Amino acid sequence: MPGAVAAAPQRAFGRGRLVAKSAGGRTRLQEFYQEGCAKLRLPTMFDGSMEAVLINSSGGLTGGDVMDWRFGAGTDTELTLTTQACEKIYKASAGTTSVTTTIRAEAGSRVHWLPQETILFDRASMTRSLDVELAADAEFLAVEAVLLGRAAMGERMRSGLFRDRWRIVKGGTLLHAENMRLSGDIDALTRRAFSLSGHVAFATLFFTAGGCERHLKPLRERLETGAGRGAGGVSHVVVGDQEKLVARIVAKDGFALRKILVPMISHLRRSASVPKVWSL
Repeated sequence: MPGAVAAAPQRAFGRGRLVAKSAGGRTRLQEFYQEGCAKLRLPTMFDGSMEAVLINSSGGLTGGDVMDWRFGAGTDTELTLTTQACEKIYKASAGTTSVTTTIRAEAGSRVHWLPQETILFDRASMTRSLDVELAADAEFLAVEAVLLGRAAMGERMRSGLFRDRWRIVKGGTLLHAENMRLSGDIDALTRRAFSLSGHVAFATLFFTAGGCERHLKPLRERLETGAGRGAGGVSHVVVGDQEKLVARIVAKDGFALRKILVPMISHLRRSASVPKVWSL
């Protein structure tokens, strides 16, 4: 109709918050909140720990969608955070997808941040951040994996925007900080030797705990067994009185990446496997 005003596109919004406490020798729920398309489910655990499964009920994200996750692990708690499925970031007609995650871990806690892969479709636009504050003796394991399209479908992210920001503070010390940006002609950029050498799957694995240097050799062995030399590396870094392990991994597709990641994650989880919602 003449003079009609086009309706603004509907955008997805979700906010989830969970805080765990220790009671009776088990990790129990202290705070729980979910809003919009952000849902949290807590499967029954039999070892005293807690596992939270993050769900985006909108089925995927595109430009202008917003997800905000906030988690707290109280003293002497064990909390694993994962996702029900891979997060799909679709082509953006306008705007940028925003996903923020904030984690706080108190003394003696163990927090494992293990979301499944983020799949970036062609012309997707996404900004993501991970902000973590840890007590000096807390253990923290984080894995973030990214797929540039679905290789099995013959898809590849050729252009778009992906920004990723990490800040991890432990015992008041900035232990880890990184910013990554892929933009413009992503297909050409990721084919270069100094970038991904044509690989479309990559991941960062981060781990901090007392004496974590002892895991350096086993992780390198698992990386070489799963992918061979040249597919990534693992480093041990000391910052003040804190230490960390950081692994960078690339692979030809998501299946190959998981075959590398799962044994490394299991080793750091004291031989426990990845959450059951992961599936190969």
